[in-house]
Amino acid sequence: MATALITGGTSGIGAAFARALAERGHDLVLVARNADRLSEMSTELKEHYAISVETIVADLGVRDEVVGIAERLTSVERPIDILINNAGFGIRVKLTSADTTPHEHGIDVMIRAVLILSAAAGRAMRERGAGTIINVSSTAGFMTMGSYSAIKAWVTAYTEGLANELHGSGVTVTALCPGWVRTEFHDRAGIKIGSIPDPLWLDADQLVADCLRDVAAGKVISIPSKRYKMLITICEHLPHRMLRAVSRNLTSRRH
Repeated sequence: MATALITGGTSGIGAAFARALAERGHDLVLVARNADRLSEMSTELKEHYAISVETIVADLGVRDEVVGIAERLTSVERPIDILINNAGFGIRVKLTSADTTPHEHGIDVMIRAVLILSAAAGRAMRERGAGTIINVSSTAGFMTMGSYSAIKAWVTAYTEGLANELHGSGVTVTALCPGWVRTEFHDRAGIKIGSIPDPLWLDADQLVADCLRDVAAGKVISIPSKRYKMLITICEHLPHRMLRAVSRNLTSRRH
């Protein structure tokens, strides 16, 4: 049975991926910073699904720790069949802030780590002729809402480039671009969510199911739900000045 490595696998979308893959009988390698939450998640999954769960305590903002995970991804004795780069967080700091460290940390966790881990997994999977890489991006990447949008735009574009590079190798690469998802993500980022209409909220388990179907179909971009597919299609055809205006409005309502 396949083994999946999931970063940020103890909550939100990452936990939903963990449960969905465990239900399919896949063994898991979960990566997160909090050892207690990793232990709790590991125990839950092993008891409910009778699978093997390996845990790695690591901070993806620390390059050496990311390199350690990359080494796990390239293990020949214990191969990883599925990589899910899910770890991330919101950035509620202005681009003109004197303290740029929150933006830098976001780049470290959501760009540098994705680059290093995807490269390692891509090499190992290409040699075996099979594998799956899923990079969790966001519909925010189609907007212009600060550094989070810029980071997620990079993730989506990078994923498409990696899919081109690995085309025909047996390795599939998909960028998952969800919209608003009911998780603790927004609370952690201090983002006001009261003004977000109910129809725009997605269920984490459902979006993971949608994503896994898209992966099986070989899709490079996965946008869960018909409503978000429609919204992103509209965004892609808006003049840039209008898209910026919409983004300004959304940003002001979230602060």
